[in-house]
Amino acid sequence: MPKLTIRIATLLAALSLLMISAPSASADSPAELISKFRLGHGEVRVTSDSTLNRIAAEQARAMAAKDNLSHEALGSFTSRIAPSRAGRAAENIAYGYDNFEKTLGQWINSSEHRKNLLLRNATRIGIASAKDASGKRTYWAMEIAGDYEPPPSKGKRKGEKVLVAAKGKPASAKPSSSKCHINLLGLCL
Repeated sequence: MPKLTIRIATLLAALSLLMISAPSASADSPAELISKFRLGHGEVRVTSDSTLNRIAAEQARAMAAKDNLSHEALGSFTSRIAPSRAGRAAENIAYGYDNFEKTLGQWINSSEHRKNLLLRNATRIGIASAKDASGKRTYWAMEIAGDYEPPPSKGKRKGEKVLVAAKGKPASAKPSSSKCHINLLGLCL
């Protein structure tokens, strides 16, 4: 009986060590880690964005394929970020660390990267990594963006603004009655 108790105790101790050393299932995502940093510095939370994640993944893969840390590895930043329709955006890149927490620490400790992490009015983020051909070097790309253009509404060309009065008449239409006490946006009151 004592041998069974020792085996159970040993098994429980081993399981405890595994649970302590295993990554937590509730570990913060990169977007959450960046949001915590931003919130601590007076900026708003960011959320993961599929378009920005795709742009970051393409950039990370291009850098890894060329084994070259460069914002131009896949073309200009302006052309790569255009599909996001963001009014403002920035990119951080890095290589060397196998996990995001260490990469984020590197960016926080760099004044230019830190400035991008704290991009004013940023609300969305995309993050990706890729390994070079040898599998030894990890490249990271982060796209952060905000001030998004509203999607164009149906029947309206991009940039065209239409003012409509309350009854569906164009705002420039004149009221049918000349007994107006107040004329507000083409409405006779």
